[in-house]
Amino acid sequence: MPTVIRNLIGGEWRESAATSRLPVLNPATAELIGEVPLSTAVEVNAAVQAAAAAFPDWRRTPVTERVQFLFKLKDRLETHFEELARLVTLECGKTLAESCGEWRRAIENVEMAAGAPALLQGEFSEDIAKGVDEFVLRQPLGVCACICPFNFPGMIPFWFMPYAIACGNTYVVKPSERVPLSMQRVAELTEQIGLPKGVFNVVNGGREAVEALLDHPLVRAVSFVGSTATARAVYARAAANGKRAQCQGGAKNPVIVLPDADIESAARIVTDSAFGCAGQRCLAASLVVTVGEARESFGAAIRDAAHHRIVGNGLDEKVEMGPVISPESKSRIENLVAKAITEGARPLVDGRGAKIPGFERGNFIRPTVLDQLDGGGEVARTEIFGPVLGLIQARNVDEAIEFVNRGVYGNMACIFTSSGASARKFRQEVEVGNVGVNIGVAAPMAPFPFSGARESFFGDLHGQGRHAIEFFTQTKVVVERWPKEWTRKF
Repeated sequence: MPTVIRNLIGGEWRESAATSRLPVLNPATAELIGEVPLSTAVEVNAAVQAAAAAFPDWRRTPVTERVQFLFKLKDRLETHFEELARLVTLECGKTLAESCGEWRRAIENVEMAAGAPALLQGEFSEDIAKGVDEFVLRQPLGVCACICPFNFPGMIPFWFMPYAIACGNTYVVKPSERVPLSMQRVAELTEQIGLPKGVFNVVNGGREAVEALLDHPLVRAVSFVGSTATARAVYARAAANGKRAQCQGGAKNPVIVLPDADIESAARIVTDSAFGCAGQRCLAASLVVTVGEARESFGAAIRDAAHHRIVGNGLDEKVEMGPVISPESKSRIENLVAKAITEGARPLVDGRGAKIPGFERGNFIRPTVLDQLDGGGEVARTEIFGPVLGLIQARNVDEAIEFVNRGVYGNMACIFTSSGASARKFRQEVEVGNVGVNIGVAAPMAPFPFSGARESFFGDLHGQGRHAIEFFTQTKVVVERWPKEWTRKF
């Protein structure tokens, strides 16, 4: 039986009153696994009001007590690790190994947020002036919200949520309507740890729910991950309503391969980057700029690696790449491949029209490698968000860096080289937020911010680590004087 998705509001599970529901389909089988309600603004308001009611007591709960709930949550996530990974694979399509990696990163953020007692410490200057002390406090904002994407239903909410509640805020999560099952299970686990009612709330829905969160006067901060067009719109609307916002947008991540690189190793790593999660991650390599004589050897190596990658249902442990999220995504990706070919690209591996025996209804595209991609064409500028890798040639590292910086996105760029000088030049000059040196996916660990630049990020403070602590708190500067004549003597 398909799971009916419910909302968690004020510690109570509520079936949505929404008349509109969307099917949740397994991307590998097209099987109906759930039905998600498109909750109304009224239901969003109920969740925000519940979070607002819980805030006064929660903010006054000592931080050392607040983080105890995170230790309990970590224990539940570890206990149910395999179940949670399988759930992500069922609703998102990625392989079990990829789903396990996603939950491991989520748990790392819980561990990092549990350090809030130290991370929230302020600053103090005694006698900043004669008889005057000055210090900084960090205090919670109030109700905060997260609007989540489909590609990492488990990990991405944990870039934000554990930090927000550790800092004393209350929280509302709006999962992607395509993949609501994982966050519903997380909400069930928060009940087991005894988290006070209203501290953590989940409201499912689509555009109406998003707009209600952005417009609600009690929501103080919004975190978002999605396409650049939507990130820009969310950021603008949140800012217009006086809210803090951190909005991660799209990407077109380039990789530079120099002739002195270990070509075999580079090809293997780039294959995992480009085709892992079926290319549906914001740090997936989508362009490779080969420099000089690296072109021929790298092209041959990446062609072979892509051709032999095993595609199928992510629940099969032998499978190395699962389906894309929907039939619409599959059609859009295949149309972009066709567009690239009309622009002059030569397909070294063409993954269109894939049929996986036993899973003919699945949204499968095999890995695709496009050689001689037009660097100024539409496809080289468009975020494909699928298992498609374009190859472009440059004469030297300066030309390659110039190409990277001409792009509008700035999420990630990587270089493969054995030259320390080339690597240093690259990391200094490239205009992106996450840089990889002989790394295919420059995904920051939990203590570091998940950076982004230019059209890939709107805001100033990113998710994870100290950035998250700063985002979810406001500073208060206190200047104190206690003249002796004002002091009572006992």
